[in-house]
Amino acid sequence: MAATSEKELLQLKKRLLELADKSYNRGIYTYTPFLSLLEQQVFYEVQKEVEHAGFAMEGGAPICERKIIRFGNAENLGYEEDYPIVCIEIMPVTPKFADKFTHRDFLGAIMNLGIERSTIGDIFLQKQGAILFCQESIASYIMENLQQVKHTTVKSRIVEKTEELQETEPQEVSVTVASERIDGVIAKIYNMSRSQSLELFRSGRIFVNGILMENNSYQLKKEDAVTVRGYGKFVFYGMVGETRKGKERVVVGLFV
Repeated sequence: MAATSEKELLQLKKRLLELADKSYNRGIYTYTPFLSLLEQQVFYEVQKEVEHAGFAMEGGAPICERKIIRFGNAENLGYEEDYPIVCIEIMPVTPKFADKFTHRDFLGAIMNLGIERSTIGDIFLQKQGAILFCQESIASYIMENLQQVKHTTVKSRIVEKTEELQETEPQEVSVTVASERIDGVIAKIYNMSRSQSLELFRSGRIFVNGILMENNSYQLKKEDAVTVRGYGKFVFYGMVGETRKGKERVVVGLFV
């Protein structure tokens, strides 16, 4: 269900309405695949049209960006059902001789298995490996067939969704900015000009707390989670002081 073009986004909107009606009319839970932030915006556009069915979103952990939408709720259906999300730990067989990995290394190795991107949620780098969220239906296939990342032989196992993810912590970074305006903070963090930052807003690549942000003068609030597509993600912790010249010193938690 991965959607990028206008036509695909319109098809996604139709599919969301169909899933909501199916849940409501048949009295069952229905699920989307993992949706990107852009695809989640389509859901927000039709949110009022699907409220009769009830809905919720889940990615596997609070910090996940890619999420599955579940239509239906216990109040309407009379029963509860878990999301079909599995958490897989991927680790080198011999950590001592393992490559240094990036997020792209793991994603590329998984995609080379021939599976759909929409079956895969977020991937979080750990000290020596990674934590992967995926659809339950594809978990066994991944564990059986994912044998190598870069030049490193790996092994996989299912873990509790919060068992290993606790180690994933953002790097605390302090920057000096003129104000808490989002465009200035982004420019400073990612070492770009203000005009380059503005272009990111124009091209729909900035999300705050999972919602598309088009207002480049938005004043960041404490605990805002900001995603800059193509660059990364950070959590805004707030101002911690001022410089002699009256500029603000702010701190963010940068996911690297």
